[in-house]
Amino acid sequence: MSADAPRTLDIRTLVPGSIEVVGALDFDQRPQGMSPRRLPDWTRAQLPQPMDVMVRMPSGVRLRFATSARRLGLSFHATNLVTPPAARRSIPFSLEIDSELHSTGSDRGNTIVLNPRNPGDFQLQRGEPDTVWFEGLSADWKCCELWLPHNAFIELRSLSIDADAKIRAAESDSRPRWLHYGSSISHCMEADQPGLIWPAVAARAAGCSLQNLGFGGQCHLDQFVARTIRDSGADLISIKTGINVINMDSMRERVFTPAVHGFLDTIRERAAKTPILLISPIFCPSAEHQPGPTLPDESGKFVTFSGNSLLRQGCLTLVRVRELLSRIVAQRRSDGDHQLHYVDGLSLFGAEDARDLPDDLHPNPAGYIRMGERFAPVLKRLLQ
Repeated sequence: MSADAPRTLDIRTLVPGSIEVVGALDFDQRPQGMSPRRLPDWTRAQLPQPMDVMVRMPSGVRLRFATSARRLGLSFHATNLVTPPAARRSIPFSLEIDSELHSTGSDRGNTIVLNPRNPGDFQLQRGEPDTVWFEGLSADWKCCELWLPHNAFIELRSLSIDADAKIRAAESDSRPRWLHYGSSISHCMEADQPGLIWPAVAARAAGCSLQNLGFGGQCHLDQFVARTIRDSGADLISIKTGINVINMDSMRERVFTPAVHGFLDTIRERAAKTPILLISPIFCPSAEHQPGPTLPDESGKFVTFSGNSLLRQGCLTLVRVRELLSRIVAQRRSDGDHQLHYVDGLSLFGAEDARDLPDDLHPNPAGYIRMGERFAPVLKRLLQ
């Protein structure tokens, strides 16, 4: 090995120990590596299959460590999803050092090609593993947070550093811990890089450490998530719910209101005084006044469908969901829970932001950054 050749370390020898995997509560152990999961092992038996897919995508998960390396290489095997006619997206990584982001990406890996006409039908196109590099770093000791892809499964294999460099556990993170639960609009697969999902933008600006439980297509107030949040020990909790209840028409008003109360009751069993923010949905033009479900039309925009009015008693619209969530918070505060707060999702992304809503449901990268910037002052205020 030449003096300039990097030293390659099996990731499984570094985790746990030299590397902390922040935001991962479980791992799939593979023959050549390990894959992070964002919910604990005991939830596996309760997970619906579409949610298991999203739990395996490490949105908000990062490798935290200290190193003197001038260059870092991460070897991995990635798998991402594509729904034709959309093109396969790059697999991005962000390296955060002193709140500054360095970015790189990969076009290799497996691809799961979904069938837009038959949910659950797919084809697997196999691809090769890859290594991404971050170069030109300071030779001084530094705390690194390497944000893993938000839009792909990832099997971590090895970390490479300069032959004369060292790696060790970073000093204990003294920042407040913020846990956020949400849907695809918190998973943020449309963001340009994992360090720029809106919860990451907000956490960086507010000076806190993020745990992201935003799952694409989910956030149906599942009790296994409530118990995970209850036991997390987070300093601040936020719950952004309602949009997928409409998108999938999974609840009506009769079920939704008690479900929100039950979700909060479970968390309060062990987090009686922790600040909780209940956040209502952002702007979605087709569902503001019209019940779901929603489906993409031929242009890729998500739309609702009219008709069947006699069968839609108690169906939810976004306007009604915001009214109900606001009312729930007001009621519980009047009953003594003064650490429960309400945030109107329209204050994060409203009708005036619709130019950054290309499919009429999910913000684009600029929209996500704006959401994070707007939410950061709320975090700061509650963490003081």
